[in-house]
Amino acid sequence: MTTGIRWRIMTLQAALVLVLAFCSGFLFYESSFVSGQIHDQLAAQRIYFPAADSPAIKALPTSDAAAMRQYAGQQLTTGAQAETYADHFIAVHLKEIAGGKTYAQVSAEAQANPTNPALAAETNTLFRGETLRGLLLNAYGWAQVAAIALYAAIALAVAALVMLAAFVFELAIWKHSATSATSERSQAVRRLA
Repeated sequence: MTTGIRWRIMTLQAALVLVLAFCSGFLFYESSFVSGQIHDQLAAQRIYFPAADSPAIKALPTSDAAAMRQYAGQQLTTGAQAETYADHFIAVHLKEIAGGKTYAQVSAEAQANPTNPALAAETNTLFRGETLRGLLLNAYGWAQVAAIALYAAIALAVAALVMLAAFVFELAIWKHSATSATSERSQAVRRLA
């Protein structure tokens, strides 16, 4: 391999190490930032899962109760917890309140019946419940993005290390071939002398 090609390969390898390391570091930072924001914002809400033996858990359908029991008594601080609370607690209660109807359906009924205070109250409760549920599911979605960013950061870090090893290997080969060439030249000079 010519010296010019070897320099180009080594320059490309060095650039790739730097780019991959930078991207990996950026993704590690972003994953940590998003996870920290989710934790801090959810912790500030002071939402706690009911105790495992509480009437609130016992009243849930079996699959929802089982999902809620894994976090029983804990404060809601993670995306996975937010998803469980939203889908297995709030959603169940909202279905009970509205008899399976959605906020949009109940709201349409309330608009058609503006003098019905019970329907207006039900609409208000559904709106608040669906809003909280949506916010919790948003936290869950961002937690998934943070997890994917973490996995991508790890993959890029491994790729950077592999590229660094290839760069070091290329340096070693270059040094070995340069040393061999120098040794061959000095042997040839000795033979001529």
